[in-house]
Amino acid sequence: MQFDAPVLLYGAGREARSTRAFLQARQPGLKVYVTVDSGSSDIPDTEQLAPDSLPNAIAHRRFGLIVKSPGVSRYKPIFEAARAAGIPVTSNLNLWGAVFRHNRTVIAITGTKGKSTTATLTHLMLTRSGIDAGLAGNVGLAPLEIADKHAVVVFELSSYQTSDMTFVPDVAAITNLYPEHVDWHGSVERYYADKLHLVDRDGNFAVALGRAARGNALVARAVRDHRRLLPDLTPEQSTTIEQAVARSRLRGSHNLDNAQLAAQIALAVGATLDGILQGIAAFRPLPHRLEEHVFGGVTVVNDSISTTPEATKAALAAYPGRRIALIAGGHERQQDYAELASLLVTRGVNTLVTLPVTGERLAAATLAQSADIAVHQAQDIEAAIDYLGNARSRFDTIILSPGAPSYNQFKNFEERGNRFVELCRARFAGD
Repeated sequence: MQFDAPVLLYGAGREARSTRAFLQARQPGLKVYVTVDSGSSDIPDTEQLAPDSLPNAIAHRRFGLIVKSPGVSRYKPIFEAARAAGIPVTSNLNLWGAVFRHNRTVIAITGTKGKSTTATLTHLMLTRSGIDAGLAGNVGLAPLEIADKHAVVVFELSSYQTSDMTFVPDVAAITNLYPEHVDWHGSVERYYADKLHLVDRDGNFAVALGRAARGNALVARAVRDHRRLLPDLTPEQSTTIEQAVARSRLRGSHNLDNAQLAAQIALAVGATLDGILQGIAAFRPLPHRLEEHVFGGVTVVNDSISTTPEATKAALAAYPGRRIALIAGGHERQQDYAELASLLVTRGVNTLVTLPVTGERLAAATLAQSADIAVHQAQDIEAAIDYLGNARSRFDTIILSPGAPSYNQFKNFEERGNRFVELCRARFAGD
């Protein structure tokens, strides 16, 4: 692949940096621009272009290709203007597909929740089976960082990446499908379509579905030909995996589903049952996903990566029999919290502390559902922990599972989770 005109990087995160490194290695003299809507654009050997200068730059064809970062919505009007001017818009993932896809086995895993755990488990099961496999996408390396290093590549992909994915995997997997990321996609319907683009197209590839995805009519239609579906695990395999999960660090029924889906995928690509069991035993929870600490006798669970009500439900289900203080709420994405509110009492929640902005709706829905839950609306995470420090007798477990993104108060979910753990350590470790 050669580039006959300068390239614009829209976005300046990890993927953009790996794209710059890829271009530098391939064509050292290629001119590269970078544009960001906010934050830093400090990528070496690039020239910055302000967003408001792009219409003029497009009109004068200052670049011949735009490589868009996943977090930048493909539906921004500037990209339509670029396409109308004959300037294509692509991604780090699609550049990988154009250059490195050939002669590789590609597994692509998506879903509203569970995709990172499923992808990580699949990778562990394959490597423990002696298969040369790499992990890329939203976990592991950026696509262009993994390049041609492995014969098998497991991609964990968001709806941002599947929406315009141009190449076809050998195995496509969907864990489940719930509304999310409406602000990026513009509507729930478009989110579904962009997520399901992974399977809703022609091509000779296999499909694996998580338990929740199997009962979804939209997923069923997207699969098109159900002869694509991988065979189910045998009852013996399923039982053996369930027993292995019970001995592992995988918590909750949703993680059993993830492990069984990963095993189904891994078996299709040549893994052994022994390798699958070794992979389950080797799994360690990903940072900020049911990441567990104990401070002064209080179990503190950092589930900051939770950005949907469904993820919060799964987090609560992983701690049966506990007296739970739940911290939830964050950036507004017009998600429905009524069902979550109705489940809190049955999941052991006796104390709910909410954060702006979505916390207001969750607090109201919870107060309407139950008088048995103490509800407190905090202005920030510091105030939330202050409140819980004075209500210590009510709970034995604190779970931060916001069910919403962090952008209104934090740069990202990692920053939110780290601050939560830091505050809990300071408040409870000496108790």
